Amino acid sequence: MERTVTMHGNPLSLGGQALKVGDRAPDFNVVDNNLGKTGLSAFRDKVLVISAVPSLDTPVCDVETRRFNVEAGKLGKDVAVLTISMDLPFAQKRWCGAAGVSNVTTLSDHADASFGLSYGVLLKDLRLLARAVFVVDKGGIIRHAEVVDEITKEPDYEACLKAVAECLK
Repeated sequence: MERTVTMHGNPLSLGGQALKVGDRAPDFNVVDNNLGKTGLSAFRDKVLVISAVPSLDTPVCDVETRRFNVEAGKLGKDVAVLTISMDLPFAQKRWCGAAGVSNVTTLSDHADASFGLSYGVLLKDLRLLARAVFVVDKGGIIRHAEVVDEITKEPDYEACLKAVAECLK
């Protein structure tokens, strides 16, 4: 059965396998703002908030990433907050500088859609990422997974932050 989300009510097909709470978080290959390759293994021993967004240069993604930047500043050194999009690393770096975002690590999945396919959030027709949030514990297990049904809506921040708090106990 094909999985979909909507954008302004119009269905969009998702590529990759759906992940659920309790699954092992798959590794992925993305590019950081300095054009270095990185992935899940670079954040071992951290609780991870992974926020997937279609593009930082859109209103909802902007609001979401700024919100996670504020929350990241409160979560402490045992938590890393990643925002992954198909935006080029240059655009991500420029956006972060202009927005004053310094507590979130932005990563680009533009090269091979490794994250999008591994986490089941690739919008196949647009080759963008669906809006989604995953919380991964220090052992690499997914403790929260939300793929937002309508990508013009924000995720459930409170459920995400509750999952982070549980991982830190």
